[in-house]
Amino acid sequence: MTKTTTCIYHFLVLNWYIFLNYYIPNIGKDEEKLKEFHDGGVHSKYLTILNLLLQNIFFGVACLDDVLKRVKGSKDIKFITSFRDLLFTTLAFPISTFVFLVFWALFFYDRNLVYPKGLDEFFPAWTNHAMHTAILPLLLVETILRPHHYPSKKLGLSLLSACNFAYIIRILWRYAQTGNWVYPVFAFLSPLGIIIFFSASAILSISIYLLGEKINQWTWGATVKPGMKKE
Repeated sequence: MTKTTTCIYHFLVLNWYIFLNYYIPNIGKDEEKLKEFHDGGVHSKYLTILNLLLQNIFFGVACLDDVLKRVKGSKDIKFITSFRDLLFTTLAFPISTFVFLVFWALFFYDRNLVYPKGLDEFFPAWTNHAMHTAILPLLLVETILRPHHYPSKKLGLSLLSACNFAYIIRILWRYAQTGNWVYPVFAFLSPLGIIIFFSASAILSISIYLLGEKINQWTWGATVKPGMKKE
């Protein structure tokens, strides 16, 4: 049976992401200085915003799983539990960790490469941390609260790689259409530098996935599967 504390945690985090997904995309909609931020559909342009939507979906599924477990029991909702775990292991954890690591690495090196200082006029410091900092601790708590069954490495890495490739295509397509890069860092890179950046990003994503699997094993053991009592 799902623990009450886990249910409450999922409910609170779900509402937090619902709020962020409404509030952040609407910041400064009428401001001329933020025209580029809103131009072309913010949800399909920035990985940070896409990740907020992804976390919203994951915690929504987690809440649904919690409720159905209390109503029907673990055995009757194996599909929802499996989908919850697949979403967490292949996308939610790897992408949030990637956003956290890459954003802050670039920010501390030269913030103009990823988050120009002018944005501070419109985005309070707490929104920056909500988008780029809190995303990782919230998922680390999730790894402590319950185990997650990882798929085969072939399936897990294939899904993650497909999503990474789709987003890279989205970045290149937008540049081809508008002549502007989604992130300022690409304007400072040569074509070879961009290829290296994307390749390094892919390697980092794979490493994060494997790290997440190890963390799950260290915390819960390698034999934990959905529906077991540790759940």
